Amino acid sequence: MKLRKIITLVEETRSEMGHAVTPPARRALAAAVIENPFAGTYAKDLSELIETGAELGTRLGNEALAAHGCAPDDIEGYGKAALVGELGELEHAAALLHPKLGAPLRAVIGGGKALVPSSKAIGRAGEILDVPLGHKDAAYVRSHFDAMRLRLPDAPRPREIVVAVVLQQTGRPLPRVGGLRQDEIEGADGLR
Repeated sequence: MKLRKIITLVEETRSEMGHAVTPPARRALAAAVIENPFAGTYAKDLSELIETGAELGTRLGNEALAAHGCAPDDIEGYGKAALVGELGELEHAAALLHPKLGAPLRAVIGGGKALVPSSKAIGRAGEILDVPLGHKDAAYVRSHFDAMRLRLPDAPRPREIVVAVVLQQTGRPLPRVGGLRQDEIEGADGLR
């Protein structure tokens, strides 16, 4: 993997619409800007990107957890996304995100039964990458349906890919649309 840069962002919401958010809603994003080894060419075998995804699951997961400054079991939710430069294809993002990135990310936070929400896109430097979020153990916990945005003025370049993970300590600020609550999670199937 040829890595150009790592980006770490922490967002903490303490007030929403004049109401205190207690505890504050916290989420941290860690992203890597990497060279796309398959830019401009069709490759049947994407195993190089699959292995890079596994490496990034650990590295970016640790970066985001360190940015939180909390214990792994304080993390309630997660998400992942990739923005491929113009000379790449969506399958390059899929290779990074799906086969092997999730297990190492879960290992960083001590588990997670729900699928890691993900998104993929192709774009230019400066485009927005939305990283979808969900609860780590139960996909039906609506308070944790969210996203965190990243915009980098210099990435991805045409032959690069931006890969991002987000870890959240809480759900959205002041959630009130019903659904399964965190204290109702059974944790058996990744859904409830």
